[in-house]
Amino acid sequence: MPRNNRPETPRAGRFAKATNGPQTGPPTGRANGPASRRSEVRIIGGDWRGRKLHFPPAAGLRPTPDRVRETVFNWLQFELAGTRCLDLFAGSGALGFEALSRGAAEVVFVERDPVAAKAIADMLFQLRCDRGHVEHDDAFAWLERGRRSASPFDTVFLDPPYGEEWLPAVATTLECGGWLAPDARIYLESAAARGEPTLPTGWTLVRSKRAGDVGYHLARRGTPAPEKESTSTGG
Repeated sequence: MPRNNRPETPRAGRFAKATNGPQTGPPTGRANGPASRRSEVRIIGGDWRGRKLHFPPAAGLRPTPDRVRETVFNWLQFELAGTRCLDLFAGSGALGFEALSRGAAEVVFVERDPVAAKAIADMLFQLRCDRGHVEHDDAFAWLERGRRSASPFDTVFLDPPYGEEWLPAVATTLECGGWLAPDARIYLESAAARGEPTLPTGWTLVRSKRAGDVGYHLARRGTPAPEKESTSTGG
């Protein structure tokens, strides 16, 4: 992707959602008082079903809700075993850990916030899981530097900050940079008010739902358009 199309001042990771400006003050997750308590999300299915993931609190942090993750991984239930996955704006790591729990061969977590990245690495250690790898880096910078392995990714989770319109740019970067397998699946999450995401040529939107203010979608690369499911649920 040409540099002049890159969004300005990117803040990678779900810790930056709904944040409109440079972050100031003490490092994320190190405040005093009740706000310093660690938060948690629960793994919904697979080998670690019911296991709780602990992550440091931060203003604007919005891990993908349980009911949304349950639907997304129902969509992907026959697609994950033995695959390589990328959780690009990892935040709490909930999406990547769910994929590992359900048999993904490898998950790369990319997260800019150092406290969040360490929390993901600590959880991988606690789970004795060597199939996860953490990249403490800005998502756009990591992609532009081309840190690709020999194998492309079969599944990618894209859940950038809700306050930013980064999905089209990052999708184009993935498509043009050789990051994706020919039939890769791409999960995209954004504020529901934004509607369906704009996709690169050759991608097909195969699932699209809304739960409250969350819009979530599944795209597939390099396949003809099947009948698409589009549903809204209250929240």
